[in-house]
Amino acid sequence: MTENHETHLGLQDNTEVLHRISARLGERFAGIFAAETVERYVFESYTALARTAKITTYLPATTEHFASDRLSALAKSKGAIASEVPEVLFVCVQNAGRSQMAAALLTVEAKGRIHVRSAGSLPASELDPAVVTVMSEMGLDLSQNYPKPLTDDVVRASDVVITMGCGDSCPIYPGKRYEDWDLPDPADQPLDTVREIRDQIHDRVKTLVASLTKEPTHS
Repeated sequence: MTENHETHLGLQDNTEVLHRISARLGERFAGIFAAETVERYVFESYTALARTAKITTYLPATTEHFASDRLSALAKSKGAIASEVPEVLFVCVQNAGRSQMAAALLTVEAKGRIHVRSAGSLPASELDPAVVTVMSEMGLDLSQNYPKPLTDDVVRASDVVITMGCGDSCPIYPGKRYEDWDLPDPADQPLDTVREIRDQIHDRVKTLVASLTKEPTHS
């Protein structure tokens, strides 16, 4: 990476912070990953998020969260740590609308019985404001959520991978369940339409929970 590119992404200003994050995560994943692997994931995660971040104030915090989740996924896919619950990944191009709503709704409906992630192949700089609004109407605060890049490690760690009808594709690995939920894009839609999309996702999420936990759906 060139010095100019590092400067552009703010890496030079945040190198010390990223080293501290690497040290914290290195302790958390001691015995699973070498310190060099953890540091590489932290710096890669920062660079990926910095490309699209609209507000850089939260970049160190989101970097630590993103890198930790990726390392957990990698550890699970390698069999270094066991997952006690099914893991579901929602994928959309921008990870700013449908996949974020689906992840939030599944998290609530699953009540800890399913581990949920979402990601996008070309993540936006922020969530769709209309999506944040209609989710807040249900008491779900997505204002602190951020679009995340789709990485191979989270796909490998997932038991179920669901694309959201946006023509996005994921690496195909054996032993995983793949679904495509053909849903309209909420971008630039009126709130009533976004609410309808939210409710369609909610219905599908309830069915998904039932299929993964073997419990009947509740209307």
